[in-house]
Amino acid sequence: MSREIVFDTETTGFDYAKGERLVEIGAVELINHMPTGVTYHQYINPEKEVSEDAFRVHGLSYDFLKDYPTFEKVVDEWLDFVGDATLVAHNASFDINFCNYEQKQLGRKEFTWDRVVDTLEIARGLFPGARCSLDALCKRFEVDNSNRTLHGALLDAQLLAEVYLELLGGREPSLLLDANKTKSKATAYAADAGEIKNVRPARSFPLSEEEIKSHEEFLAAKIKEALWSLN
Repeated sequence: MSREIVFDTETTGFDYAKGERLVEIGAVELINHMPTGVTYHQYINPEKEVSEDAFRVHGLSYDFLKDYPTFEKVVDEWLDFVGDATLVAHNASFDINFCNYEQKQLGRKEFTWDRVVDTLEIARGLFPGARCSLDALCKRFEVDNSNRTLHGALLDAQLLAEVYLELLGGREPSLLLDANKTKSKATAYAADAGEIKNVRPARSFPLSEEEIKSHEEFLAAKIKEALWSLN
């Protein structure tokens, strides 16, 4: 059984090393790449004001957060929920570094990078030169993100779970159980972080004129005289 936790965080600011804190964690459980319906969601009292820039992103003020438990009160519940699962996040270094900083301050174990899958890295590998934000990927894969007017950890984790499955090849599970027989490029990226048992067939997505132009500009700037671009 392959267990993954797709998660997202919101924070008081953008640099944990400058004392910024977690204010929200949202997470979705996948078993063998299938959503189980089990989620984790927690607002957190950061014991400090939320920066204006961060507030514009998620809309969570200290006045709203101050009545919620501090991270010290919820850290064990959070770590119990995660267990030994693979961790999936978008721009994972941001979320992992914040969690590890908070966990370290309380003497709890830190997440190791060998168990992390970064969907941003997967997307950039699959779509070089294209926009790979969560909103852009939702648009590409026709994932409904119309409720995402502000960032919210649980909503973003739920959207990311759908996007992640699309990056692995599609939402319909394959009957193939041997990951070495049929493996899309995205599955190969994800396999670095843990065993992949259920593999989805690769899907193709027509490129827009804007994406084609962006790709050509990327090749011209980054890959000189690419073989596949020569006549």
